[in-house]
Amino acid sequence: MTDGQRIQMLDVDEAKRRAAERGIPENMAELSVFRIALHQPGVAAGLNGMLHELLWKGVLDARLRELVIMRIGWATGSVYEWTQHWRVARLLDVPEHDLLAVRDWQRADHFGPQERAVLAATDDTLRDGTISDATWVACRSAFDDDPAMLVELVAAIGNWRLFSALLQSLDVPLEDGVEPWPPDGSVPGGPEAP
Repeated sequence: MTDGQRIQMLDVDEAKRRAAERGIPENMAELSVFRIALHQPGVAAGLNGMLHELLWKGVLDARLRELVIMRIGWATGSVYEWTQHWRVARLLDVPEHDLLAVRDWQRADHFGPQERAVLAATDDTLRDGTISDATWVACRSAFDDDPAMLVELVAAIGNWRLFSALLQSLDVPLEDGVEPWPPDGSVPGGPEAP
């Protein structure tokens, strides 16, 4: 086993063995978060199932999803979430200026009604545990009242809020060789963070 801060990470071979027993892809078992979560394989399988649906089979636009995730990572101070999803978002061609703008999205004049609605829904949920009625109206309008999109938006916010709590509470380290991405020298949860 490799030392983690609060819970030791499983070595990669053991993580892969446990992942295979639960139908979790091998590449997921290499991630630090799963090397810790696989101590409880059923929970790891549940986490993987939700990720699979939201990342690969979802109806929510990938750019909007990544803006939500980046906002959660920034607002909650989750360096792992911010760093990993910076890389994911850039692979999906989400512009850097959009990702950086989630730090103070209310002042970003290039975001339109859809971006503002999903980021407001994210902030409402982080602050109050639910989306306010006014923000819900904006989300309904932004998504043409599409129930599938609205359900997925709520699920995405909840899923990555869960991941933020899990990553921070279990003190999940970044993978070897991965440096935290502090744009402009600012890091999530740092003194410059809102």
